[in-house]
Amino acid sequence: MTDPVSFDDFSKLDFRVGKVLEAKDVEASDKMIKLVVDFGELGQRTIFTAIRKWYKAGELIGKLYVFIFNLEPRPMFAEKSEGMIIAAETDDGEECVLLVPDKKIAPGSSVH
Repeated sequence: MTDPVSFDDFSKLDFRVGKVLEAKDVEASDKMIKLVVDFGELGQRTIFTAIRKWYKAGELIGKLYVFIFNLEPRPMFAEKSEGMIIAAETDDGEECVLLVPDKKIAPGSSVH
């Protein structure tokens, strides 16, 4: 377990539902997938994620996932990663699952 955070710190994170429009393996990495994600009225974002061990890029397209929307952009592969997909992973790293809404909801919807 990591150190506890205050509710004020946690409330700074903006979790949103996004719909994956494009997903491509990053050729320069054996771990990374580049996503183009639709957040509805909030626009589209490019997000890089290290989930290639568990997911094929093509199976992500058209699906809704939970993302951290307000993560500071980070340079990756001559582009910027503008968020983070949320996943659950076992301690040994053998299994990983992406968090998904249990019903259809509009891209850009707030998660709380």
